[in-house]
Amino acid sequence: MRSWDEERFGNKRKSKTTKNTQRQDTMPPVTRHVVISGPILVKDLADQLGSKATELIKHLIGLGVMATLNHEIDKETAVIVATEMGATVEERATVEEREEQLIQGTEDAPESLEARPPVVTVMGHVDHGKTSLLDRIRSSRVTQSEAGGITQHIGASVIEWNDRQVVFLDTPGHEAFTAMRARGAQVTDLAVLVVAANDGVMPQTVEAINHAKAAGVPIVVAINKMDLPEANPERVRTELSEHGLISEEWGGDTMMVPVSARTGEGINRLLESILLQADVLELKANPNRLAQGTIIEAKLDKGRGPVATVLVARGTLRVGDVFMAGAVTGRVRALLNDRAQRVKEAGPSKPVEVLGFNQVPDAGDDFVIFEDERHAKMIADARLERTRQSSEAGLRGVSLDEFYQRLKDESIRDLNLVIKADVHGSAEALSQSILKLSNEEARVRVLHMGVGSVTESDVMLAQASGAIIVGFGVSTESKARQLAEKEHVDIRQYRVIYEVIDDIQSALTGMLAPKYQEIILGRAEVREVFRVPKIGAVGGCYVVEGKILRTGKVRIIRDGTIIHDGSIGSLRRFKDDVREVQTGYECGIGVDKFNDIKIGDIMEVYNQEIIKAS
Repeated sequence: MRSWDEERFGNKRKSKTTKNTQRQDTMPPVTRHVVISGPILVKDLADQLGSKATELIKHLIGLGVMATLNHEIDKETAVIVATEMGATVEERATVEEREEQLIQGTEDAPESLEARPPVVTVMGHVDHGKTSLLDRIRSSRVTQSEAGGITQHIGASVIEWNDRQVVFLDTPGHEAFTAMRARGAQVTDLAVLVVAANDGVMPQTVEAINHAKAAGVPIVVAINKMDLPEANPERVRTELSEHGLISEEWGGDTMMVPVSARTGEGINRLLESILLQADVLELKANPNRLAQGTIIEAKLDKGRGPVATVLVARGTLRVGDVFMAGAVTGRVRALLNDRAQRVKEAGPSKPVEVLGFNQVPDAGDDFVIFEDERHAKMIADARLERTRQSSEAGLRGVSLDEFYQRLKDESIRDLNLVIKADVHGSAEALSQSILKLSNEEARVRVLHMGVGSVTESDVMLAQASGAIIVGFGVSTESKARQLAEKEHVDIRQYRVIYEVIDDIQSALTGMLAPKYQEIILGRAEVREVFRVPKIGAVGGCYVVEGKILRTGKVRIIRDGTIIHDGSIGSLRRFKDDVREVQTGYECGIGVDKFNDIKIGDIMEVYNQEIIKAS
């Protein structure tokens, strides 16, 4: 007979075994079919495979991938390791890829494509006649029925010439052109570069050339102001040849047309050249599909609410269409053309003002038509959420520290640079030395090279092209610095040419040493200079930005160029020595071992922090 203890514990053991058996019966079978849509954490892949994480990590090490439980592996590696472990793998598009497929739709068949008008951006230096040239083209090309009609400014104009159309974008120059490209919008087919025949190539002309080249847009040159007695087109051609634009007359491939916005001379030949270039590009689009385009301009109109100018890229836009622009949705209530006339539809390359937005979109946003409102709302909401997450995470531009890692990850193959130097000779020497550093793994490209301080335009070009700005003996403008911080553009300041070369060489080989990051504390403008016995020159300064710290380092900037970099010798308010002086106050600043202080100099005070390279 069994004792009471045996019976009790035996029953307990029996019930435990029964429970375990039941649990095993109800446990799901190990899954060996996995779905991979993008980068995945090791522990999540192990869960999908139904295997131990340690077993998965062993396989990864066998593939040469060192990973931990919370390590993220890319899609390709995940597919290889899952297949190796005997699983069937289903590759799915990511949310962004599915979204892109939905937006793009099916690829257009070659027979469905029809010729479309070229879209032209006019660029060039200030006062070289961009606006007057556009006005002359417009005024001489409107048909008789439209003469005297009111032209509404919608950011683009359609010109008719020899039974063909050309669309001109009214951008204020390369800044807007680059801002749109930074948002991924490639709306321009070709650029007309306006150069004054009496002035020749100016700094902004060079910037415009570099911005157009970085965007891969062909250039037609309009040599303007030919009516002036001091006009010298040959000098313009020579100067442009130094920047890689060789005139067709000299055996190159750049069309250069002498014109006069004042008299109308050469306008017909310019339009002919634009259409010739357009023929070479073979511009075509399918008008018989749902429309897609780009927001050129957007504003809040008092009477009409949010309105935006849309340049249609393909398809035909009609009144009543459901649209999405960026993360904004709506339905087209009305369409107005560039002559303020209501139209029912707009085909490829046509600019129209669209009414029906629920809020103002951003210039450069894509504009897409959907068959139903549900899809448009779903994608807009997903975009809004992604934007919120990315702004919280703080999306970064490329930095020199991260370049080697991104090179290894194959997400980057070119190291793009924007070089600003104190004199042209330094910029040339620096550019030539840097270009020699290219190797088979990474190519160094100088997108723009200029003289003078780092400007907002430089930062916008760097942001649009994923470039790093190298400042050699120059300062950074206040607004440019703020924009660089916001857009995470890396600005590197140097005084010695070998330091630049060493840093870029190190970045290409992944051996970048810890860097010193400059924290700009404040700026003060010298408004008076005092000579103090035994001390020397003292600047009577007004603090225009931030604060001046006695312990900070100071650089003297004159006409955008750094003329001295050193330490603060003395900081005074009236007769008292002080530790710091805030914005809006006056103070006296003495600089160690430097007496050449002049009225108008800017004293930039900064600290240096060591940041370990990534």
